Amino acid sequence: MRDYLETLEEDVAKDPEQRARELSKRELPKRFYKEATHAPMEGGFAIHLDGRPVKTPGKATLTLPGETLAKAVAAEWDAQEKVINPGAMPLTRLANSAQDAVSVRFAEVADEITRFCGTDALCYRADDPEILVDRQTGLWDPVLGWAESLLGGRFVLVAGLIHQEQPEALLAAYRARLEGWTPLRLAALHTATSLSGSAVLALALAEGHLSVDDAWAAAHVEEDFNIERWGEDAQAAQIRAYKRTEFDAAALILAN
Repeated sequence: MRDYLETLEEDVAKDPEQRARELSKRELPKRFYKEATHAPMEGGFAIHLDGRPVKTPGKATLTLPGETLAKAVAAEWDAQEKVINPGAMPLTRLANSAQDAVSVRFAEVADEITRFCGTDALCYRADDPEILVDRQTGLWDPVLGWAESLLGGRFVLVAGLIHQEQPEALLAAYRARLEGWTPLRLAALHTATSLSGSAVLALALAEGHLSVDDAWAAAHVEEDFNIERWGEDAQAAQIRAYKRTEFDAAALILAN
């Protein structure tokens, strides 16, 4: 399975679109089991294929912390038909990544998410047209206000794309929020951050301040505005649907 179930070491350098293209080019293994189930074990739940536990690429028994996630991961395996397609198994990939990679690279991954906060999409605003400016303000300002109260600082807003440093104390407070997290939650936060372009939206999702639908909508203000004006390209819609599946998987982990 190592060739098919990637670890975070490979994933952090790729966006979901790139990963989907690469996975689609691989020769997928045939489904070799009749039944996928979950079963309790020390430290959580295992996923069984015809009674045999699923292993991570690092050869450890894949372990989920709660039954809700274990059922969802088992459902991913059960949903595979003739072949096993990891592109359709975001929960399994995240769990593998967390167990094999994030557990030993926790600080590095947390630092990367914090750096993302330093260039957070919510801080970079359009200066026209007015309707887009108003939408960004209406959706983003309340989230930034919540984050500023949580972190004890103020974000610097920028009109346009010129980079502006965020206060070091604010970023340090964000990084401190991640201490004590499990590797699985951190892996999910990384995914939510990458897909939304915003470490602030990802944290708001993780902390229960935003629903998954609200976080997704806030992340796609400009894209939705452009779709309203010009229509949606079929390929772009397919990519967006794939990303939403990945985002939902991360949100499920963050909620459990």
